[in-house]
Amino acid sequence: MNELVIMKDKQAVTSSLQVAETFGKNHRDVLRAIDDLKDVRNFAQMFSETNLPDSYGRNRRGYYMNRDGFTLLAMGFTGSKALQFKLQYIDAFNEMEQQVKFQVPSTLPEALRLAADQAEKISVLQPKADYTDKMLANPGLETTSVIAKNYGYSTREFNKLLHGLGIQYKQGKTWLLYAKYQNLGYTHVEPFPYKDSKGLEQVRNTMKWTQKGQRFLYDFLESKGIMTKVEQTA
Repeated sequence: MNELVIMKDKQAVTSSLQVAETFGKNHRDVLRAIDDLKDVRNFAQMFSETNLPDSYGRNRRGYYMNRDGFTLLAMGFTGSKALQFKLQYIDAFNEMEQQVKFQVPSTLPEALRLAADQAEKISVLQPKADYTDKMLANPGLETTSVIAKNYGYSTREFNKLLHGLGIQYKQGKTWLLYAKYQNLGYTHVEPFPYKDSKGLEQVRNTMKWTQKGQRFLYDFLESKGIMTKVEQTA
């Protein structure tokens, strides 16, 4: 038996002659069944009329059909033997289509198109890579104001956003993480000296984000559809 599915015009197809041979049917009966489908929408996208050599090498009218065309045609084939052949065809189509996915370009235009597609994918991923690489390359602590700026928020707006998302709460003048995030190494609280309205030296605690915490924020916000400015404009 010949291969059930072949490649033709960069598409996995089978022929009416092969279907007739596999299912033990007369080729003219298979052709009649296909002709009866001509009124079906998208017929021309599923079936392509051609000349096929018979067992004697003589050209005979026939059809090539893709997976959708075969599925439509085989719907009328019944019986346990027919079911077995249908499953064989499904496996053959799957195997051939997997080969197509990993096919090496055979011409210069195909290679250029593949290169352009890959470049487009890289350009989409590059802003995210640039931001995360920069973030992960910085082992120090980062203030909320700097992170907020990366997202296009003011410090106040960003703090309110994180509060609304259940990440932090305010105690006095200091933002702190809720209990479930407190002991995960996401932040570090340190004293911050400042002068009050009377010019007197004061100290209050301020929360800064560790590298691990910045990664957590990035992944958490991304899951909510909130991206950095550089990714928003990409």
